[in-house]
Amino acid sequence: MFTLNCKGRLLTIDQPIVMGILNINADSFYAASRYESNDMLLKAAERTMLIEGATILDIGGQSTRPGSELINEETELSRVIPAIEIICKNFPEALISLDTYYSNVAREGVAAGASIINDISAGEMDDSFLDTVASLNVPYVLMHMQGTPQNMQQNPAYENVTKEVLDFFIKKISILHSKGIKDIIIDPGFGFGKTHAQNFTLLKNLNAFKILEHPILLGVSRKGTIYKTLGTDAKNALNGTTVLNTIGLQNGASILRVHDVKEAMEAIKLVNAVN
Repeated sequence: MFTLNCKGRLLTIDQPIVMGILNINADSFYAASRYESNDMLLKAAERTMLIEGATILDIGGQSTRPGSELINEETELSRVIPAIEIICKNFPEALISLDTYYSNVAREGVAAGASIINDISAGEMDDSFLDTVASLNVPYVLMHMQGTPQNMQQNPAYENVTKEVLDFFIKKISILHSKGIKDIIIDPGFGFGKTHAQNFTLLKNLNAFKILEHPILLGVSRKGTIYKTLGTDAKNALNGTTVLNTIGLQNGASILRVHDVKEAMEAIKLVNAVN
């Protein structure tokens, strides 16, 4: 069991939970996850959280797919702050995770109502980011990425991907603890500087990360490892996503970050029944 202090609200994870993806941009790899109007966003938030059962809503203002264009913090702020505010106004019970690697966006986002910071960069793309997160006193999603979104898939290389990612987490968690960041979620970063084979190896060995004693976030939803292996596309990768989410749950995943909340919740329910 894990407990996370989300700005005074205690999130207890005694069984796996779901994080629903809400992208506030026009560039994310899965078109159906993009919400460019308030009406679309509110309907998606209501569906994913209230109807389908997501515990956390993850809001991102820019795409971090391989080869994506880097946007500045002003543009990201203009996208995510209104989104956070309108969700908090309409769904005050929502737990909002903000997907950013900019210090100022994290600071403004938490002030607007976000209570978790989700950082693909592990603090490597903004020198003051980790100190900012420490000052905000919110849970932090620590993700592994080799390279940046612009170059991470050009030639990802590891001698032992599981060991190297685990070593990365051990070192980074020590740094986070030294800064006073205690509520940490770890994300192996599927698709972020890994080949398809390396992603499958990490999924197979996900249990190894339980030694860190932090919740494990699994983010494989509709990614290229699924649809390219199956010879299809992101639009038709829901079944493959459910298969890998199920394997991840069996191997220790605590949080499923997904585009399709209903199916992820069903996977959790069935795996719990088996266990």
